[in-house]
Amino acid sequence: MLEKLAKQTAIYGVSTILVRFLSYLLTPFYTRVFGQEAYGVVTDIYALIPLALTLLTMGMESSYFRFAAKAEAEGGDVKQAKARLFSTTWGITTYAALLFVVAVGLWREPIARLMGEVYTLHPQYISWVAWIIVLDVSMAIPFARLREQGRSMTFVGLKLFGVVINVALAFTFGAMGLFATEFGVGWVFVANLAASALTWLALLPITRCLSWRIDGRLLRTILAYSLPLLLGGVAGTANEFLDRQLIKYLVPEGAMAELGIYGAITKIAVVMMLFYQMYRLAAEPFFLSNFKKEEFKEMNAAAMKYYLMASMVIFLAIALFRDLFALIVGRDFREGIHILPVVLMSNVLAGVWLNLSFWYKREERTSLAIVVTVAGLLVTLPAGFALIPTWGYYGAAWMRLMSEMTMVLVSLYLTRRFYPTPYPWARIMEYVGVALLIFLGAEWVGAQCETQPLVRYGLNTALFAGYLAYLVRRDKIDLKGMVKAVLKQK
Repeated sequence: MLEKLAKQTAIYGVSTILVRFLSYLLTPFYTRVFGQEAYGVVTDIYALIPLALTLLTMGMESSYFRFAAKAEAEGGDVKQAKARLFSTTWGITTYAALLFVVAVGLWREPIARLMGEVYTLHPQYISWVAWIIVLDVSMAIPFARLREQGRSMTFVGLKLFGVVINVALAFTFGAMGLFATEFGVGWVFVANLAASALTWLALLPITRCLSWRIDGRLLRTILAYSLPLLLGGVAGTANEFLDRQLIKYLVPEGAMAELGIYGAITKIAVVMMLFYQMYRLAAEPFFLSNFKKEEFKEMNAAAMKYYLMASMVIFLAIALFRDLFALIVGRDFREGIHILPVVLMSNVLAGVWLNLSFWYKREERTSLAIVVTVAGLLVTLPAGFALIPTWGYYGAAWMRLMSEMTMVLVSLYLTRRFYPTPYPWARIMEYVGVALLIFLGAEWVGAQCETQPLVRYGLNTALFAGYLAYLVRRDKIDLKGMVKAVLKQK
């Protein structure tokens, strides 16, 4: 069964890398077009959007996967049951999004004042972004349906279509000199909105179901499952966006500039986030299917080990050569590159927490998501208030790492207490520990050879290759067999 997960991860992986790479072209472009403060606005807005999406989708994506699997297990008219599930989940999220955009329209001016001076001068930014959110929310369930049906290429094709439109418009606007106008950074949101609108129009015919009819009885059952996920998701997303918001409100001087630097450096960690996202896209519908309990535990334990092995390879590949990766962003943003290893480890821990969450979603004990994410939030706030006023974005990076570590530890405790799973922790900690020792050793040697970059790069390359060889030998990895399993066609 893990071969299926590996194959789906590879499909989502290659295609997601392509999609994200095109989107990623905007980072070096925007960090050269905009200054630190203007790019801080982009960072600020794109940190708030995930929170709105989490609120308005209400945990319905995970619910859709779980209840679709239950419909198949119960038998009967499965097609009709899934159609009713789709129209209910799609309907409730779309109606919620429409109410949201009406509310934003009514209270746009107070929202702009709350968000800061730049938004007071340009309240239209808020309107454009609100419509982006509406469209993205309305697409969430149709995209989930494509994943549940295993239509990964259609899923990725539509995502790719939207990104190509966004990137093409951004470069076109830049060539036309629009980013230098008074509206300035607002053209970033116009490009995004146009891409979302065209993607929405392309997605509609593929859904084959345009009904937003809500089945009240089914909705009540779904909400009992999804509302804890919503509350946990809000707290979890808050953990992820509070670093940006606390920089904005707690840094005494030059807050938007620091926010811009932090946003640019976190974009460099995109490879780690790509791996996390492609794994999530494949693993969520996979693990929420109907497996026997012991089979689920065995596969989840194995998936955790391989996830961390791959994550530490990516960590070393970026952290050991981060001064080269710094060239991705504009010169004004490279001063923050020293926080990159901390950001990378936060992203690694996010994937560990994802793996540890599958069992309570499967067992429909989603209220535990609230426990985990609130624990992280209880660390985020005091750490942020303690570190960010003095350390700025450096303190924000460490705050995020502390929060992710807390959520992993709480998840581990809950797993051991309620759903013991035979994770191979000794082997996992060995792999992680060796990677961190290699990184720290390379940092020490690099400090001694700061004026000899060729020596440093040569040593880091040897250390990275040695870690790969160590993993292959220690875990007895059959590379040829793995490639064949991923590429095998049914």
